[in-house]
Amino acid sequence: MEIQFIAGYGPIGPDPVATRRFWGDTLGLEFDEIAPDYLHARALDGAKVFGLWPLSQAAEATFGSTEWPDDLPVPQSWIEFELGSPEEVASGAAELADKGQRILVGSKVEPWGQSTARLLSPEGILVGLSYLPSFHDDAEG
Repeated sequence: MEIQFIAGYGPIGPDPVATRRFWGDTLGLEFDEIAPDYLHARALDGAKVFGLWPLSQAAEATFGSTEWPDDLPVPQSWIEFELGSPEEVASGAAELADKGQRILVGSKVEPWGQSTARLLSPEGILVGLSYLPSFHDDAEG
């Protein structure tokens, strides 16, 4: 697995209004609303995206339910590592599983075309392996 860059990072919060108020109003970050309460600050250097992700949406993207499972630590943040292709997302997830990591969701293609796989770090960070075609100059579309 060869990580190319940090595709995105951001806090996961149970209260989208309070999260937006802190990061947007208090710190002054400007966000684009990608979906209801899902916000991206794409112009902030350091990562492709700094995103505010409601816990309910993180749970739905990972488990297909808006409720985070009781048997797992509730993540306080997320980070995605961009890989070179959808196939690398699948092989990266398999590599991590072979190293004893519990993969929460194996490689899948999201409705917007991003390939993802997710697991939790020991600190409770929701870690994603991803490939988003628009992040790659040589990608079609």
